[in-house]
Formats: sequence, C-alpha cells, structure tokens
Amino acid sequence: MRTKDLRTKAALTTLAVVVAIIGCSSEPDKPKPETGAQTASKPAAASNDYETGRVAFQKAYINARGWAADAKPYRLESQYTKDAPVAQGKAGVWRAVFASATRNAAKPFVWSGVTAPDAPAAGVSPDAEEYWSPSNSNTQPFDLNFLKQDSDKAAAVAQQHGGDKIMKKDPSTPIFFQIEWVPKENKLKWHVIYGASVASAKLRVAVDATTGDFLKVEK
Repeated sequence: MRTKDLRTKAALTTLAVVVAIIGCSSEPDKPKPETGAQTASKPAAASNDYETGRVAFQKAYINARGWAADAKPYRLESQYTKDAPVAQGKAGVWRAVFASATRNAAKPFVWSGVTAPDAPAAGVSPDAEEYWSPSNSNTQPFDLNFLKQDSDKAAAVAQQHGGDKIMKKDPSTPIFFQIEWVPKENKLKWHVIYGASVASAKLRVAVDATTGDFLKVEK
C-alpha cells in the first residue's frame, strides 16, 4: 500500500512539473529591446530646406533651360511657410517665371524645400505653360547680370528701415520677397513685404537688386 502511495505521489509531482513547463513555454515572447544598429537603420525624418532667392532661382533656371533654350526670367517671388527664417531672407518655397521668345510662352517653375500642407512637393516642379507677349511691359525679362544681391541682403536692408520694429513687436509676421524688373529705370528691384499679402502689408521696402542699396519705403 505504501509503495502504491509513493508511486501516486511521484506521478502527481511529475505532472506538476510538466504543467509548469508548458505554462512557461506558452507565455508570449516579450519584445526585445532595440539595439543601436536597429535604431540607426530607421530612416530619419526629412528636414526642411530653406534657401535665399538666388540659390532657389538657379535650381529653377536649370529646369527652365530644359524647357526652352532661350528661357529668360521675368519674375521671382517667395511663398511664406511657417517657421521659415524669413528675417534672414530665406524661404522654403520660391516661384520663378521664365519667358521664351521662340515659343511665345511663359512657364513658372517652383522650388520647394519643405514638407507642409501649404507647400508644393519638394524639388523643382513645372507649372502650366501660358501665353507670353514680348510687348507686355509687365512681363519683360531681365538680364541675370542685374541680380547681384540676394534676398538675404534685401532682408537686412529692410530690417534697418522699419522691419526690425515690426518683427520685434510680432516675430510671427510673414515676410515674402518679390523681384521686379523696371524697364523705364533699367533697374531690378527686390520688394520685401511684411504681411500676408501686398494689399495688407504692414511694410514694403524696395532694395536695388544690383547694388543692394536702399531705394524707398513703399508703405
């Protein structure tokens, strides 16, 4: 009888061990901590790229010459995006418009360096071709030799003529830049505009795009 009890006890002990082993092996695998190599293999978040007008213009110009060998610029302007260092004359989006006499057409090219809901895709993107007339005084192409001063210089001059006061009062004020060729004056101008639009601007400052000289406060 004692021998039978011992056998029963041994059998129960063995069963308990088996159950314990099964229970351990059925636990879900715990996630392993990431190693340095695994962390490094994850792609880094894309960073925004901000450029001055001349730098962005050169990138667009390469594409414009692919569209038409005689492409010449007549407009360059920035688009404001949040967090852009606009007081330094930089923007995340620039739009350049080129004219081709052989095609009687104009074509905009947009450079974008930012990822934002209100920004175009990164890189240089062409826009729709449109009719262009060489007799239109508002769309006369300018010689690239006139564009010697970049938008950072224009921004610095504008800051010295009222822009610094506006930005000190409200650092979130949008700033955007425009290039204008004035045939009657034979002059290329930077317009530095403080505000969401030309019409609602708090301040507009004109700067000579060739010499970098202050021209006038337009508003």
